[in-house]
Amino acid sequence: MQTIRVDTPSAKYDVVTGGGLIGSLAPRIQRLAGKLPRRVFVLTSPEIWALWGNAFLKSFSEPPVTLFLPAGEKHKTMQSVDRLLRQIVAAGGDRGSMLIAFGGGIVGDVGGFLAAIFMRGIRYVQVPTTFLAQVDSSVGGKTGVNLPEGKNLVGSFHHPVAVFADIDVLGTLPDRELRSGLMESIKAGIIRDRALLRFMEEHADAVLGRDPKALEKVIAASMRMKASVVNRDERENGLRMILNLGHTVGHAIEQATRYKALLHGEAVGWGMIAALYVAHRRKSITGAQAARLENLIHLYGPLPTLKLRPAKLIAATGADKKNIGGVRRFVLPIGIGDAGVIEDLETSELQAAVGYMLSQAREPRAQ
Repeated sequence: MQTIRVDTPSAKYDVVTGGGLIGSLAPRIQRLAGKLPRRVFVLTSPEIWALWGNAFLKSFSEPPVTLFLPAGEKHKTMQSVDRLLRQIVAAGGDRGSMLIAFGGGIVGDVGGFLAAIFMRGIRYVQVPTTFLAQVDSSVGGKTGVNLPEGKNLVGSFHHPVAVFADIDVLGTLPDRELRSGLMESIKAGIIRDRALLRFMEEHADAVLGRDPKALEKVIAASMRMKASVVNRDERENGLRMILNLGHTVGHAIEQATRYKALLHGEAVGWGMIAALYVAHRRKSITGAQAARLENLIHLYGPLPTLKLRPAKLIAATGADKKNIGGVRRFVLPIGIGDAGVIEDLETSELQAAVGYMLSQAREPRAQ
């Protein structure tokens, strides 16, 4: 079991990863809160609750009020938020209530947003159940929902009081979900942690084979990297933008395919390949480094095929929330273990990168 400290100007909390955490949630939360609030709500998906609900309830003397959010990006909307807020009110929620987000990244984002805006803010705990949520979205305080015009365009910064990432739940995670989440760990290695990247190269069989020690090492290293960045730039005014490597094109892919074709990490994987192309062209990485990183992305794939018109995809990048005042911001690796944000990406560069990526994405890659 490992504990990573998030220490920002507005919030200080622990991120705990290891096995057996779900069965001891109530006493862990009670130690943080002094005592459990009169009203505890748990937001989860029907699928996660069917698998892990009994284990979750094991340590609670009185069961929390259960709220359900169906799986899928199409439910990450203001309509869902409105419905859930009204359910909280109907169940007697007040300013002293606490919400537990128990699920993947969508549940975590929506749950955090509910906690941020209900009664102008209540406490909440993140209990992520997917690899992607454990290594990325549960840490850092970003919450929000999508609009038809783009991903995560409505949201708030609202930190949890704790994050408990139980690796035992990954045993029921489909292989595709695991591989998708591992793209965020590859991203973490590229932008900030060469040792993590090397470990993932050398121990791919153990990681993909779900060896507990290998998974815990990757999860803890990814969380530690993100916490160190968030500690230095809580509100994404500068450094924190590097966490979006691959996300400009990745979010555009999700939007252009209406969130139906790819998982988030898969879209980010293709987005990183586009970013590597630009970085190589700009000489911030060498050809050998670009090839090494592309091979690692495909090793943890396979990434699904894509058949999109380049113009449609490029147009979708205009909704990226990193863009300010019409300036297109784009994250590029600088060597391996560092990254930066450029503001002078030419349309022709983006067209070339998207064309290169789509040329790979049209046909399945031999493993």
